[in-house]
Amino acid sequence: MLAFVLAGMCGPATALQLTLPTNARATAARDSTLELVSIAVGPFADGALPTRQVEGAVLRRAYRLPSPGLTPLQILAPLRAQLDAAGYDILLDCDEDLCGGFDFRFAIDVLPAPNMYINIRAFHFLSAQHPETGGMVSLVASAAAGAGYLQIVQVGPQDAPDAPVTTANPAPASTPTTVATATPAPTVGETDLQTALLQSGAAVLHGIDFAVGTTTLSSPDAPELAALAELLQARPGLQIAVVGHTDTVGGLDANINVSRARARAVREALINAHGVPGGQIEAEGMGYLSPIATNLTAEGRAANRRVEVIVVRESE
Repeated sequence: MLAFVLAGMCGPATALQLTLPTNARATAARDSTLELVSIAVGPFADGALPTRQVEGAVLRRAYRLPSPGLTPLQILAPLRAQLDAAGYDILLDCDEDLCGGFDFRFAIDVLPAPNMYINIRAFHFLSAQHPETGGMVSLVASAAAGAGYLQIVQVGPQDAPDAPVTTANPAPASTPTTVATATPAPTVGETDLQTALLQSGAAVLHGIDFAVGTTTLSSPDAPELAALAELLQARPGLQIAVVGHTDTVGGLDANINVSRARARAVREALINAHGVPGGQIEAEGMGYLSPIATNLTAEGRAANRRVEVIVVRESE
């Protein structure tokens, strides 16, 4: 499994780990070692916002996702699933209408624009609490014409240890999420594939095809795969990850399944048709979570439907 994001707030009984798309860019941070925070646990109604107060270290982060076409729910749904898997109880999960629209938005704590932007007509909010540690998390996602926005607030025990930080830009030592950001992998021909992988660590496999609506690889003998196999056989310590990507048509789970199946088809072709040892190749799918183009046009969606190769490590 490719871990692109690590979490930084760990309680004594559980460690929260949230995974964000690789194109998420941290835009703002505001932390406090000890603070009493009110987090929304119900929609705005009758002139008031129901909240729950929690005390502890507070970590606030805002992110921008340059991914036109994503909805607030598409941004938030994968994080909701991760909170559920980590044992958190969901307290409030609502869109702009159910939350209370304008009144709700201005009753919650939001980092200032332009680092965090909330479109009154398109946002989704979620709050959750861990039943053992009492730590709370609130998430708000919003969508604008050219990008998506995400704010994460974590409140937890003051003695929570820091997690390792891996980020492309300097950040405070303790962060709620740590983004291993990456520029889009270059699209190359087979003659440049080996050079691109060794120099930049990633490349898009532009010369492979899948039958429409399937995960069947139409070209297991594609020249790019032969070039990739040649590199892997020449450098047996080199390990790669084959990562599938989709556009935003369809649900997240279905897209992740399709992207993962296509990545596995490439892995199997490298093993069965080209003799590459299976231990050198991982296969994973990101669905629509890491686009390189807009999903609002046919051309952009076509660019987002791709398979990338990423260098994981090289051992002696």
